[in-house]
Amino acid sequence: MSPHRVVALVSAPQGSFELGCAAVVFGNDRYRFSVCTERPGAVRTLGGFDLLVTSGLRALDRADTIVVPGWLPVGRMPTDAVLRALRRAHRRGARLVSICSGAFALAATGLLDGRRITTHWRQCDVLQQQFPAVRVDPDVLYIDHGDIATSAGSGTGIDLCLHLVRNDHGAAYAAQIARTMVMPPHREGGQVQYRTDDRPQSPDALGALLDWATERLAEPITVDDLAARLNVSPRTLARRFAIELGVAPGQWLLAQRIGRTRALLEETDLPIETIATRVGLSSATNLRRRFHTAVRTTPSAYRRAFRAQKSPELSRSM
Repeated sequence: MSPHRVVALVSAPQGSFELGCAAVVFGNDRYRFSVCTERPGAVRTLGGFDLLVTSGLRALDRADTIVVPGWLPVGRMPTDAVLRALRRAHRRGARLVSICSGAFALAATGLLDGRRITTHWRQCDVLQQQFPAVRVDPDVLYIDHGDIATSAGSGTGIDLCLHLVRNDHGAAYAAQIARTMVMPPHREGGQVQYRTDDRPQSPDALGALLDWATERLAEPITVDDLAARLNVSPRTLARRFAIELGVAPGQWLLAQRIGRTRALLEETDLPIETIATRVGLSSATNLRRRFHTAVRTTPSAYRRAFRAQKSPELSRSM
C-alpha cells in the first residue's frame, strides 16, 4: 500500500511554525509529505528566511490530503488558479485541511459555505464578516467534516494533524508520533482556555483532578465525585471546566473513557464486556452505544480496521 500523500500549499509570507506542524506529524513512513506553491521558487517566511519550493500547483492533483498552513494577510484573496486547484482536488476526493488563517483560503473556494468551521479566535470575526455563508465557531481547537477540516490558532495544527493520523491509522500510532514530539496525543477543550480577552479566568488548575480521574476510569466516577474531590459544588465545577477546558465535566470524563477504549481495542484482544468494565462504561451494550456515538463505528469494526501495527522507524526513534 503506497503512503498517503500530504501536500502543503504555502504562500508568502508563510508561517514557518504552521508549516512545521504538518511536516513533523506527517513526516513518517505512512505518509509522503511535500510542499508546493503557486509560483515555484523562493517563498518568504515570517521567520526571516526563505523556503525554496520547487513544485507548483499541479502537485495538488496528486495529493490525498492538502494542508493550507496559514494564509496571510487574511484579507488577501487566493488567485483563480489556486481556487481552481483546491476545488479540483476536493472534487476528486482529496481531503482539505487548514491551520490557523489557512481557513481564509479554504473559505474563498466556497467549499465551506454552510459548514461549521474555525480559525484563530482573534480572526473569527473577520472570517465571519468576509465569508458570511460559513458558520465560524471561535471556541474549538479544530473541526473535522471528513472531507474538510479546520483548526484554530497555530499550535492547534498539531492537534488537528494528530487527529487525522488517529482517524487514518488508529490512536496507538498517533500516540507514538505524539510521544516522539513530547506532546499529548489529544488535548481537551477549546480556544476559550487560551483567550486573552476579558473573560473570567479560574485561579485554580484542574490538573491534579484530571490526573486523579484518568487513573481511575474503571471506577464509577461521576461529576458529583469530581466536584467532591475539589470540595466545590457540581455547578462550580462545571463553570471551572468551561473556563479552563471548554467542555462540561461529564463530556471530558466520557472522552477519556472513549480514548481508553480505542487504545484497548487496538492493543489487546480483550472482550468488549471486559473493556467496558476497565473503562467504567459498565456493560458492553453501554460501551457500544457510547462508542458509536463518539466514533461513528462499532467497537468490533474499529478493532478490525485499526489494530495497532507499530512502525519500525518510530519504534527505533522512541
